[in-house]
Amino acid sequence: MNPIFYNLHKSGRGVLGGLLLWAVCALVPFHAFGQDDDEDDDQGTEFVYGINLNSNAGLIGGVIFRHSQPLSERMYQHFGVEIVNVKHPKEFRFHGGGNSFIYGKRNYLFAVRPQYGREIVLFRKAPEEGVRINVLAAGGPSIGIIKPYFVELAVSNTQTIIVQYDPNDMLHSQDRILGSTGLLRFNGTQLAAGLHAKLGATFVFGNFRSSVTGFEVGGLVEAYNRRIPIIGFEGVRNRQLFTSVYLNLFFGGRK
Repeated sequence: MNPIFYNLHKSGRGVLGGLLLWAVCALVPFHAFGQDDDEDDDQGTEFVYGINLNSNAGLIGGVIFRHSQPLSERMYQHFGVEIVNVKHPKEFRFHGGGNSFIYGKRNYLFAVRPQYGREIVLFRKAPEEGVRINVLAAGGPSIGIIKPYFVELAVSNTQTIIVQYDPNDMLHSQDRILGSTGLLRFNGTQLAAGLHAKLGATFVFGNFRSSVTGFEVGGLVEAYNRRIPIIGFEGVRNRQLFTSVYLNLFFGGRK
């Protein structure tokens, strides 16, 4: 797990509860905040893209895309998609004897999250400087891509085979594994259906009317129709429900 998010992840329920209360309070009109004069030219259709960091992934969790449209001076709607790698907290990368593989890993889980959301503007920035702060709520379906984790296994001094890693198989011992084979093999891939919802805040800043730069921070809950076998150890509990805190860094433009 990314150490940046470790302490936050341990208190995930409290984080999500706090964000829920924050979002409910944000539904109250905030006309007393920000700038309401005609000089604010911060509105417009926005398209942004960026990277995702979250407590269920490594250094970079995935990518995001979002298209936002103003509904009023204080409200945006957005359509987006996130593609994120979800890891189990008990997996770690083993290095030894030239080998490199994720110990105990049975499958990758890639979450594809189409989503619809609403954003309420708390603070509006000046036309070419400052920061706009929004609170947001979003959700939608989740498509879980369960891709087998393959390793190269030495069966003799001269022969190797490619197999899905099974840590409970004595033939898949560490001294036999030559390393993982990467992401290019998709045989045996399965799909899982789910739902997700998130609450957060966006901070948009920049020096030009036509550019969008900023970050989004919040919490996310995701549930699938079955447990996802990420780790293959007997006795290790794989999850059906995932919670995380996240940070999205994004760039884009405004029309």
